[in-house]
Amino acid sequence: MVTGDTKLDRLLALARERGVVRPDDLRDADIPRAYLSRLVARGLLLHTGRGTYVHPDAPITEQHTLAQVARQVPDSVVCLLSALRFHGLTTQNPHEVWIAVPRGAWRPRRAAGADLRVRTLVPELFSADVEEVEIEGVGVRVYSAARTVADCFRQRADVGLDVALEALRDYLRREPAGRDALWRCAERLHVWSVLRPYLEAVS
Repeated sequence: MVTGDTKLDRLLALARERGVVRPDDLRDADIPRAYLSRLVARGLLLHTGRGTYVHPDAPITEQHTLAQVARQVPDSVVCLLSALRFHGLTTQNPHEVWIAVPRGAWRPRRAAGADLRVRTLVPELFSADVEEVEIEGVGVRVYSAARTVADCFRQRADVGLDVALEALRDYLRREPAGRDALWRCAERLHVWSVLRPYLEAVS
């Protein structure tokens, strides 16, 4: 028979392993949800947002919210302004977390205590140009830098043309050999004719 103390230890080990723990994670480990509040009360676990918990020794980075959102909305991909911020291609600091989900999927409004800006995409566009990175022990999916720049021109009415141009300049400065990747992404998104004059202007 598993003792309560052993379950507490297992919950702490789970928090260290996963980075961000959600109540649903406890089901497979056969740990009652009540143990979360017990550990929080004892200062052995931190409640960092609605339904998200981390170990006190966990490295909290500026990308912490992305890790939390990825745990709560695992089928999502970080996109547009949040992806620009992740790639260091903007001076913007969006108060919302921008994510993409497959068309027909659940569209949450909030996760990890943050407002979400959700785009729905057809499968072939949703799954293209996705990179998986690790943030605080959590696997986070984010669109590549080239895809994000092309995406910003496609969604320039939402993000602002000035933001798209800033991202383009920063991308070309940082990735001088990245034009081919940018061209492929722009072609896939059917935005090459829009992007091309701006690309020539900053060349």
